[in-house]
Amino acid sequence: MKLPGLICDLDQVDTNAADMVARANGTPIRLASKSIRIPELLRYVLDKPGFSGILAYSLAEAIDLVRDGISNDILVAYPGTDRASFAALAADDTLRRAITIMIDSPDHLGFLPTKTTGSAPFRICIDVDASWKPLPGIHIGTRRSPIYRPRHAARVAKQVRARPDTALVGIMMYEGHIAGVPDSSWAIRLMKRRARRALAGRRARVVQAVSAGGQLEFVNGGGTGSLESTCAEDVVTEAGAGSGIIMPALFDDYDCLRDSPAGPALWFELPVVRTPAKNIITVAGGGRIASGTAHPNRLPLPPDGLRYLCTEGAGEVQTLLKGTAAQDYQLGDAVRFRHAKAGEGAEHANQVTVVRGGTVVDRWPTYRGLGRCYL
Repeated sequence: MKLPGLICDLDQVDTNAADMVARANGTPIRLASKSIRIPELLRYVLDKPGFSGILAYSLAEAIDLVRDGISNDILVAYPGTDRASFAALAADDTLRRAITIMIDSPDHLGFLPTKTTGSAPFRICIDVDASWKPLPGIHIGTRRSPIYRPRHAARVAKQVRARPDTALVGIMMYEGHIAGVPDSSWAIRLMKRRARRALAGRRARVVQAVSAGGQLEFVNGGGTGSLESTCAEDVVTEAGAGSGIIMPALFDDYDCLRDSPAGPALWFELPVVRTPAKNIITVAGGGRIASGTAHPNRLPLPPDGLRYLCTEGAGEVQTLLKGTAAQDYQLGDAVRFRHAKAGEGAEHANQVTVVRGGTVVDRWPTYRGLGRCYL
């Protein structure tokens, strides 16, 4: 395989997908494209029972996925202001039937142009903050939507329903402080237990308040790290998740996955280009640092027996690795890494080499390989 390279093990993808479906316990999983970014892998997983629709991260991306025939049921997980994409949506009745856009403020509706074809309305989902506020002034969770209380959600829903060109079809409440945080301490575990209980009650009240003005098609919640608890809530009709397909390094520290058959399904390989010392090797590239708060757990995970030099870290065009395993590598050998988060690794490769049973069976283009850059 040409180096640098990206590798996907379909056998492990099958195992991971089955584990996610089992953990969801009958609740459909909307596949998060940001955790994949490989169209043919999205198609492959969506063909499996238990998965239904895509949770996209960009309207332009959603439009491409509909036109590619990947899915005709796409929820864009984040509000956007891309007027060119909104114009494309307004001009295509088929796209409006397939794509649901996200808002967390009535101001987002101002970006919707006048429809130019067909009768299908703009499908709208309201993003409601799922974070935990145990005491005044304390906010635990991601800073997403400004909508928090049921009555606030109901007010925004009323404004959406008042427009003749929009249809309110869903609510999204993503519990990033539960699904996206490893179980790294007793304090984190305690926070998650209490936050789950608080969220379940508030989510039910939000759904009740919004549904009083009209029936919803779906209530979306979750993430790979919270499938069991999210899907146990009666009001949740679907879970958004995708990282569990790839199982990046950050998920090694989740209690819900410790005894799971799920495991790494995607790696990248970099070639050894120097051997500056007996216990040090240098690989080309390597600075594929994951998004989020700067922390060592955002670095790609090298193989056992190798570690980063504390004085250099993951480099821009080359990376030094030190350890007892260094002597096992020669110039040109491949060193296999796991990315800290899912999806972002695909932004560094034009294609992924697909293997099954240790044999190469295909090569699939990534978004980058198709010339697509959405952010």
